[in-house]
Parts: sequence; structure tokens; C-alpha cells
Amino acid sequence: MAERGRPRSFDKEAALDRAMEVFWRLGYEGASMADLTAAMGIASPSLYAAFGSKEALFRQALEHYRATEGREIWDGVEQAGSAHDAMRNYLMDTARVFTRRSKPAGCLIVLSALHPAERSDTVRQTLIAMRESTVEALRERLRQGVATGEIAAHANLDAIARYYVTVQQGMSIQARDGASRRDLEAIAQAALAAWPALVGASGV
Repeated sequence: MAERGRPRSFDKEAALDRAMEVFWRLGYEGASMADLTAAMGIASPSLYAAFGSKEALFRQALEHYRATEGREIWDGVEQAGSAHDAMRNYLMDTARVFTRRSKPAGCLIVLSALHPAERSDTVRQTLIAMRESTVEALRERLRQGVATGEIAAHANLDAIARYYVTVQQGMSIQARDGASRRDLEAIAQAALAAWPALVGASGV
């Protein structure tokens, strides 16, 4: 007789990690319950009992992504000694993380739900808010650069933060399309070449 409910060996964090990778590869709409339960190694009743709905599982997967995969990028931003180094780390670590062979290419938060859909618009709005929080985090790091004199007081911090976030989001799409780490590092270097003009030139 088939075992019903949650397996005795159920490891919620491991199951969540596998669900995260399914959403990462297939997107929110593209990931079916069959895909999720197969990857997680549990039956549907166990999934609902442990995580709630598919949307609730996805939200938990997003938080898991930020707490694990996201730290691969953000640790370098937070530990950098200057705003320039923070931005360099942000982009160069992105080039490395988005192209690892052991993980899906690109970024879960960028790629998983871009298009409006009645069934998943709350998910899309959550992702929009998460992407906006990235802009705010970079903007705050730039404010620190203004405080230390590294960045001119007249610099448009919002535009600079959004520019580098836009570059990173483009790198995510490039990675999903097959770009290599070296390809993405070249994009990062090109974007970093704009740094002096962005942070110091009048009229920025």
C-alpha cells in the first residue's frame, strides 16, 4: 500500500530548495504541481500540509532564494569598502552566480513571473516589490558613498541604482539565453566604465 501523507524522512528545507529550483527553471506559471511534487519527492497532500498553496510555496521559495542564493551576491555588496567596490562586486558576483552549471541560469526574482496574468498577478506584484527593494538597497549604499565624499552630492542616486539594477536584470536574461560568465563579466566591466561620469560629472 502506498504511503499517504508526509514521508517520515521529509526534510522541509531540502524540499523547499528543490521547489525553488523548479520555479527558477520553469517560472511560476510554468511550474506544475506535478513538476513540484516530483522534484520535492512528496505527494500533493504533503505539499499542501507543509507549505499551503502553490502561491504560498512560491513565496517561501522566494524568501529561501534571497536567504541562500541572494547572499552569494549581496555579501559582496555589504562587505565592500567603497560604493564603487560594492557595485563592482554586485555585477561581477552576478556574472559568476548567474552562470553556475549547478544551478538554473539567471535570477529567480527577475525571470519567474514577468507577464500580467489574472491567476498570478499577486505573485508578479510581489516580485516587482522585491526588485524595487534591490534598487533601494543599492541607493542606500550610494548614499553612504555621498557621505564619505566618494560620490558627488548632486549625483542622481536613484538613476544610478536603477541603471545598475537594469544591467543586472539584463545579465539575467543573457545568462538564461546561454551567455557565459566571461560574457557577463564583459557587460559588467562596460557598465562599470560609466561609474566616474555617473557619480561625479555635473548634470548627472
